[in-house]
Amino acid sequence: MPVASAHMSRDLLTVAPDETLTAVAKRMVERDVGAVLVMEGESLAGILTERDVLRAVAAGITDDTLVSDHMTRDPETMSPDDTTQHAAVLMIHGGFRHLPLMEGTTPVGMLSIRDLMRVVLDNAAPRGV
Repeated sequence: MPVASAHMSRDLLTVAPDETLTAVAKRMVERDVGAVLVMEGESLAGILTERDVLRAVAAGITDDTLVSDHMTRDPETMSPDDTTQHAAVLMIHGGFRHLPLMEGTTPVGMLSIRDLMRVVLDNAAPRGV
């Protein structure tokens, strides 16, 4: 199986926990991303996904609702040197679709379930006869 770093997104959108949920949701739409990394200084504090935003809307948000109110704290992470198979196992068993990739304590990428589907489809595509 290929390593995660070959398929991860490197252009990460990071936000602070004290930003408003509506402002961050707008940035997610502008950048067309399904998840953002929530950083406290240099440390990964959590992840905010489109599912988190949807749950927040269902619960009722106001203009002052913060990212920290709805983010997933201390998300599962893995190394970019781990395999895409390992990422798939973590995602399927954990029930999530975005996985931050870390070098030590530094986020260096994000792997999505869509990225993993591309790996599967690339490997399943028929080759010349």
